[in-house]
Amino acid sequence: MFTKILIANRGEIACRVIKTARKMGIATVAVYSEADRDARHVELADEAVFIGAAPSRESYLVMDKIIAACKSTGAQAVHPGYGFLSENEEFAKRVEEEGITFIGPKHYSIAAMGDKIASKKLANEAKVNTIPGWNEAIETPERAVEIAKGIGYPVMIKASAGGGGKGLRVAFNDKEAFEGFSACRNEARNSFGDDRVFIEKFVEQPRHIEIQVLGDAHGNCVYLNERECSIQRRHQKVIEEAPSPFISEATRKAMGEQAVALAKAVKYQSAGTVEFVVGKDQSFYFLEMNTRLQVEHPVTECITGLDLVEQMIRVAAGEKLSITQADVKRSGWAMECRINAEDPFRGFLPSTGRLVRFQPPATTMEASLPMPEGGGGVRVDTGVAEGGEIPMFYDSMIAKLIVHGVDRNDAIARMREALNGFVIRGISSNIPFQSALLAHPKFVSGDFNTGFIAENYPTGFRAEDVPHDDPLFLVALAAFVRRKARERAAGISGQLPGHGVKNTPDLVVVVLGPQGQHAYHEVRVTGFDAQASQADVAVRTPQGDRAFSIQSHTKLGEIQVVGTCNGQPFTAQVERGSAKNPLSMHISHNGLAVDTLVLLPRAAELYRLMPYKAPPDLSRFLLSPMPGLLVNVAVQPGQKVLAGERLAVIEAMKMENILTAAQDGTVEEVLANKGESLAVDQPIIRFA
Repeated sequence: MFTKILIANRGEIACRVIKTARKMGIATVAVYSEADRDARHVELADEAVFIGAAPSRESYLVMDKIIAACKSTGAQAVHPGYGFLSENEEFAKRVEEEGITFIGPKHYSIAAMGDKIASKKLANEAKVNTIPGWNEAIETPERAVEIAKGIGYPVMIKASAGGGGKGLRVAFNDKEAFEGFSACRNEARNSFGDDRVFIEKFVEQPRHIEIQVLGDAHGNCVYLNERECSIQRRHQKVIEEAPSPFISEATRKAMGEQAVALAKAVKYQSAGTVEFVVGKDQSFYFLEMNTRLQVEHPVTECITGLDLVEQMIRVAAGEKLSITQADVKRSGWAMECRINAEDPFRGFLPSTGRLVRFQPPATTMEASLPMPEGGGGVRVDTGVAEGGEIPMFYDSMIAKLIVHGVDRNDAIARMREALNGFVIRGISSNIPFQSALLAHPKFVSGDFNTGFIAENYPTGFRAEDVPHDDPLFLVALAAFVRRKARERAAGISGQLPGHGVKNTPDLVVVVLGPQGQHAYHEVRVTGFDAQASQADVAVRTPQGDRAFSIQSHTKLGEIQVVGTCNGQPFTAQVERGSAKNPLSMHISHNGLAVDTLVLLPRAAELYRLMPYKAPPDLSRFLLSPMPGLLVNVAVQPGQKVLAGERLAVIEAMKMENILTAAQDGTVEEVLANKGESLAVDQPIIRFA
């Protein structure tokens, strides 16, 4: 067994590998770029080596620097994580040639399966069903359009070295094929250093189901059940679960055996994933093989009790697999939500910056001890900490939230509660969107495919799309917290006689709405017990009073509020101040968030008379919708533009974002220069 390994990666996966290495008594070496000097993986590792500037092509993708770091620290092996160099056959080969062990498959397996064009050819030779397509690298956008027409729209344009949604587009016509080809090549070149692109038929209404395989150097190979990864947005997975609520035992066995046969054909040694597209009739087609650890590997760990990183390390050290196919367990149900730095209410635009608050929910599982005790638990895999920075140079993932339940409904309930307790401030996150997905009837019933998000949120995600069992609970909670604060204020000594804080049962909760359209709720708070931290709140409605008996011992000022309402446990978030009103109270629960003012009846009466101040008209400006690098400005002063015409390109978190004109107009002034780092809402162009 190794005594020291280097992790050629960053973020949560680097931290994840370090935890298992520590459990195994193996020392770890981290590598870091300029942007990651204060990153969590650097702090957790036993040693750390600086490898270059912030852009990955100058640091995490430079093989010579990784190998030099291994040699200077005496690391006997290197774990590549996922992304970056994890599926680069040249890197795996060079590492082995330098006498360093690559914790992953052999370079010839990566060459055969990691390259999506080569893997499709091999699958065809092995008589595995594959999707119709063009398996040779395509040179020009014109040729891409020609091939796409031949296959028949819609088609999927994919970078050969792609992964994680990078270098992938779906085209429904010639224009989309032409533009998608160019965008895929650029993204693939920047993210993977390989700009080869191929095209295949896009199977409509498919399910994306993948099989985890594990092989050793002694010819043994097993499959560790499947993962359901159909909940995707723009081909990036959002929620993953194991097992799948869709496939039968017969399909599971057939897919697993086919995955193992494919892995054995290339003498696969390590953890790997064979991805399939599955039709409504449970027919399945080989899609590709990922010759690395997957982002969503924790859900497999939860239901099998196996630490996949440990298995990878043991296989790389030459050990035989300790399990046979008959030993593989499938216990309970696991789910993973990817918590990303993006604003779901602004078209999921990247959100970079400092994590002012970062408080994950309480955990009962750990990365290196995946099987929870008692049939259920919560796990958080992250590479950040409170006060840390989410840089614009890498992907948008903040953390992975993983839960394990006795069955699917239990896992969903645990995930919703865990999301309620996940506090992230300073940047936007997709938590409200995750909460809405988990509450969607079709998701709950298991009736979905890869088009689920596009079909159910065709115009994007809006605040009104967030379902909630009882929005009045948030009103009652606001009144309860305010009453608790008033009780404390009333107990402060030295108050002027006749002017002390008094508590009255009748209050008005104002839910602040857009453009001054506020909702006023009359409430009555009675039976407040300071010792028990409990009160009865009645919210007046046209149908009569709604009663909420709330108890919570959470201290004032803490964002995460835990308690019971009418005897049922809840977790919510409460904090003072918001963008709408610095005096308001922000309440969020199950994805729904409201800004409230809790006022005395007379104050509420006067508040109704307050005039609404409209925000300034910014329609003459093109504003940067996200922090990022201005890659290109496609227009000049005096130029006439039409609605939909390209204006500028911003690169953020390894993705190119094209900004187009919302309406016809004339450019008056270009306010930002190519190569400039933009802040969110920074003006780029002014129109006449």
